[in-house]
Amino acid sequence: MTGVPFLIVFVIAIVAMIFMISKLKIHPFLSILFVSLVLGVLGGIPLAATTDADGNTVNGIATIIGNGFSSTFSSIGIVIIFGAMIGTFLEATGAALKLADIVVKLVGPKHPELAIELMGWVVSIPVFCDSGFVVLNPIRKAMVKRTGTSSVAMTVCMAAGLYCSHVFIPPTPGPIAAANTLGIGGSLLLVMGLGLLVSIPALIGAYFYAKFIGKKVRANDEADSGDVVQTYEELVASYGKLPSGFMSLAPIIVPIILMALSNVSSILGWGGALGMGLTFLGTPIVALAVGVVIGIILLVQSKMGDKLYDLTNDTLKTVGPILFVTAAGSVLGTVISATSLVTFITDHASALQSIGIFFPFLLAAILKTAQGSSTVAITTTAGIMAPLMSALGMDSTVMSALCVMAIGAGAMTVSHANDSYFWVVTNFGGMTPEQGYKTQTIATLVEGLCSIVFIFILSLIF
Repeated sequence: MTGVPFLIVFVIAIVAMIFMISKLKIHPFLSILFVSLVLGVLGGIPLAATTDADGNTVNGIATIIGNGFSSTFSSIGIVIIFGAMIGTFLEATGAALKLADIVVKLVGPKHPELAIELMGWVVSIPVFCDSGFVVLNPIRKAMVKRTGTSSVAMTVCMAAGLYCSHVFIPPTPGPIAAANTLGIGGSLLLVMGLGLLVSIPALIGAYFYAKFIGKKVRANDEADSGDVVQTYEELVASYGKLPSGFMSLAPIIVPIILMALSNVSSILGWGGALGMGLTFLGTPIVALAVGVVIGIILLVQSKMGDKLYDLTNDTLKTVGPILFVTAAGSVLGTVISATSLVTFITDHASALQSIGIFFPFLLAAILKTAQGSSTVAITTTAGIMAPLMSALGMDSTVMSALCVMAIGAGAMTVSHANDSYFWVVTNFGGMTPEQGYKTQTIATLVEGLCSIVFIFILSLIF
């Protein structure tokens, strides 16, 4: 099945998947895999490996599902485990509470949502938002206890801040790839500046939506939930002396610095031993491994070294279900990418060319919603847009940069069940999938719409 009929089937399948998860209470892992299998078969993926007319091997549905599942573990699996271990160490030693104190003092106790949103926005410039959320989650949980703020509001703000810089601001790979494809790879400073500017309305929109939805939805880790029986002061006292601010921050900030230096080295083309060393240390797995080592040192300093085995074991038990659901989401995206859906959208892109700056936004939004990956949506849309820039009147440097921004805005619209970030946010945020649709999915819609309206206004000016 191809063309419009398959597009309709895809929409029905996504609705059916959401219905199975939220209403029938079928586990997301099973629901996503079932929908992936059905879509793959209906989309023309062969049941077993075969050979096409050109003699190329075409993988069967089982192989494609296996590849999609394993890709999660090879890309962000260890990253999630190491990030969760750092979070466990920060919580066990009281370092997360120390960081919460620092943030609250800097921004003020009346604005914890803004504090965590800005923290996420800064962190995700050099770090993937999935990794950033896992690393920052202990601080979010500690700030919920510290201030009594809605856990949902804090989760939405942090996720939104991370997502913003992920799609708009180099050195994240999506904006860099889009800028190069559109011929402005030498104007990354302009892209970065516009990314910072365009982030503002997205952050504002997400902030107010977070404040609103935080009053409507309750997570499992709210400050007044049944498992929180101590006041914040009692909780601090139970740790004895909290770690220093430097040691509390080091397991988080050192990996971020290493990843940022790796990106800077790549952009500036540093070679030799220095470039190779920074590239190695800046690999997310290695950088977070360094964070884990610092976390172990923190445990030893807090005289909790004997609890390392138990804390690691508890972390793996917690992370396991998250990894499997995240891998299932990757399966769905891989299956869809192997069908004709993306090709169909690309072939019919001319129907949208008359709407100017909204064209790359809508195209990226369709691709994002269809296959889940923001980076794939950004790079694919940029490839489609490259030969059309002159016809659309976007061939100037500034308009090309605005096109990169429009693509980024579309690539965040929307995060739902086929996006690994959706499952990271909902699981670590203590929310059900149904709550995730009301929070993460709608928040990314708000971010995307606020951004594209602002981008449209800028396009009228420039």
